Amino acid sequence: MGVPAFFRWLSRKYPSIIVNCVEEKAKECNGVKAPIDTSKPNPNEVEFDNLYLDMNGIIHPSFQIRFRASKEGMEAAEEKQKIRREILAKGGILPPEEVKERFDSNCITPGTEFMDNLAKCLRYYIADRLNSDPGWKNLTVILSDASAPGEGEHKIMDYIRRQRAQPNHDPNTHHCLCGADADLIMLGLATHEPNFTIIREEFKPNKPKPCALCNQMGHEVKDCQGLPREKQGKHDQFADSLPIAEQEFIFIRLCVLREYLERELTMASLPFTFDFERSVDDWVFMCFFVGNDFLPHLPSLEIREGAIDRLVNIYKNVVHKTGGYLTESGFVNLQRVQMIMLAVGEVEDSIFKKRKDDDDNFKRRQKEKRKRMKRDQPSFIPGGQFSPQALGNRSSPQAISNPRQAAFEMRMHDRQNSTTSSSPNTSLTSDGSPSLAGGIKRKAEDSDSEPEPEDNIRLWETGWKQRYYKNKFDVDASDEKFRRKVVQSYGCASWNWYYPFHYAPFASDFEGIADMPSDFEKGSKPFKPLEQLMGVFPAASGNFLPPTWRKLMTDPESSIIDFYPEDFAIDLNGKKYAWQGVALLPFVDERRLRAALEEVYPDLTPEESRRNSLGGDVLFVGKHHPLCDFIVEQYKTKNTEPVDIPPELCHGIQGKLTLNENAKLSVGISRCSVTHLH
Repeated sequence: MGVPAFFRWLSRKYPSIIVNCVEEKAKECNGVKAPIDTSKPNPNEVEFDNLYLDMNGIIHPSFQIRFRASKEGMEAAEEKQKIRREILAKGGILPPEEVKERFDSNCITPGTEFMDNLAKCLRYYIADRLNSDPGWKNLTVILSDASAPGEGEHKIMDYIRRQRAQPNHDPNTHHCLCGADADLIMLGLATHEPNFTIIREEFKPNKPKPCALCNQMGHEVKDCQGLPREKQGKHDQFADSLPIAEQEFIFIRLCVLREYLERELTMASLPFTFDFERSVDDWVFMCFFVGNDFLPHLPSLEIREGAIDRLVNIYKNVVHKTGGYLTESGFVNLQRVQMIMLAVGEVEDSIFKKRKDDDDNFKRRQKEKRKRMKRDQPSFIPGGQFSPQALGNRSSPQAISNPRQAAFEMRMHDRQNSTTSSSPNTSLTSDGSPSLAGGIKRKAEDSDSEPEPEDNIRLWETGWKQRYYKNKFDVDASDEKFRRKVVQSYGCASWNWYYPFHYAPFASDFEGIADMPSDFEKGSKPFKPLEQLMGVFPAASGNFLPPTWRKLMTDPESSIIDFYPEDFAIDLNGKKYAWQGVALLPFVDERRLRAALEEVYPDLTPEESRRNSLGGDVLFVGKHHPLCDFIVEQYKTKNTEPVDIPPELCHGIQGKLTLNENAKLSVGISRCSVTHLH
């Protein structure tokens, strides 16, 4: 998911980092599309040496938390059915309900049969391109599929760091990474490569969508009335169809961002020598306090409120006292981090109060805007040939069948509106005259105010820390030992690590972190694919697991049934929508999970056992590649030991190769397993 709102903030603050991507389109002649010649120069006037694809952002860009997505999907379907029944009961007109087989996006998770088939398709696609596309003639392709443990972007960064550490590494290498996660920007900066570009889809907000009930534009499901669609002109069968727009891409130039940061982070009169690369590491480190994939952000740090600017200003003020940088070669100086966090803690109270004032002002402006729109809205809009027409609309409106009746209805509408506007508490009798007997009560849905989620914390009021810890953690804020435990857990240490709380600590709680142990657990190993599925799937997605494993999710007698609740609470935590809230799910105990799985491991089929094994990176080259003959020779000699990659044959790439048992040599493709790309 990345870091919410980070890209929007960054692109507004540093607009020159964004440039439009020029994409050559396939040309059509006599109904036949001519393929693009990928061997020609890049139309963007820059040639990239390495292209990295974060497949998670390509296959599943709208990835959501599994349990919450499952619950919200069922709730949305139930609400849709309820509204549908109400509309039909009132005589509304709706198209027949389309019965669809619901796609469970949870299948896009390592270990499922879907992901195994996807890996096979990717291998076939790579082999086909290397054989048939002239632009791929001398490419080296490395595939790290879902069987290789780790986040896609982390595997990419590990490769870049290892290659960068080699003595023959070319510092002028141009990197291009395709992915939409905002943390890719921070990871790209952390490589310190001078030529690093990120390509991503251009996000265009507020795209119109048709109603899911009646398939008409202009309203949402909750506002659907089930009215028949009015025909606009003689030929309007495509009136509601949206124009098909091809997806456009943009470049994020990290080299330009580095120039921005150098101007912003440069400090004079430091008690130590200024090092821009070290300050970039500190900037990236501080950005992770506003949120990332693994940790909730601190309550006082919201990007939309200028949290990163505040951190930078505090950093520049405090760094004179710290005597050095926050990080060095991947190690964090906790004493200096403590000084930064406590400086943020000193202004937490004012941050919360300003947030409340800004929120109240925004609601007041929205209320005034709604009143203004309601006041300026026309009281009656005629239909048919009398309806207003957009400029440039060449289609003629449908003629009305009874002009006299239409004129009468317009006069009565105008009369009713004039009388009700002069006296809002009067109503009309059957003959159209005003009645003074009583008024029309204002409906609840006409109210200007919207129901607000209950906020028991009230961070803007005195005693906010006590209320926060009591409501969120069920402990007293005076329990310093517990608060210290929360802070100590706030950081990734190993494969076994997880943050065992649903909420983050306050910046003011980071006092004394300099004395906390910061050792990383060595020797830990990641879950196997099927084990991970048991740790992340709800019971509703158990069909992707072996039968006896699935039973552990649903059997009331299962020793781990408490890991898979059918229902759970969502804490809005000061937000408005459920998707912004915190899903209060139980944490999975690794020891209990492994103990339960020991009993069902013997039930795995050979195919399931294969899918449950950890894989590695695979290297592909075509028959014209300089490395091809070297790889073929390894297979002919049946070399079973890892062999060094000759960098002069593989664009400077260094690492070790081992033979791949599924290699395809007969079609002109050489494939080897890559054990260490170092």
